[in-house]
Amino acid sequence: MAESVKTLGVKLKNELHAQFTLVAQLEGLSLADAVIAAVAQYVTTKQSAADFQQRAAAVLEEIEREAQQRREAIQSLLGGQPAPASEASAKGRARKSGGEAPA
Repeated sequence: MAESVKTLGVKLKNELHAQFTLVAQLEGLSLADAVIAAVAQYVTTKQSAADFQQRAAAVLEEIEREAQQRREAIQSLLGGQPAPASEASAKGRARKSGGEAPA
């Protein structure tokens, strides 16, 4: 199966666009390939920032809290009992220390 992609539309000021076009041309890249390279470099740079891991972990914890609230709401709608908070917390901790979250 082919890798899925997302389309990104970006508005640039004329001067920046002209500079970007020239740099891409000098590097022998299409604008699309230059954008991909620039985004990849941006992500790599941000990942190496001192506080990146801490901020990403905080976002992950918030996502997990929201997901738990939604699970409980759905279980309530279906007439089921929500999972005990301690069980849900243990599952969340195990996933974080175990590396990647299941897909």
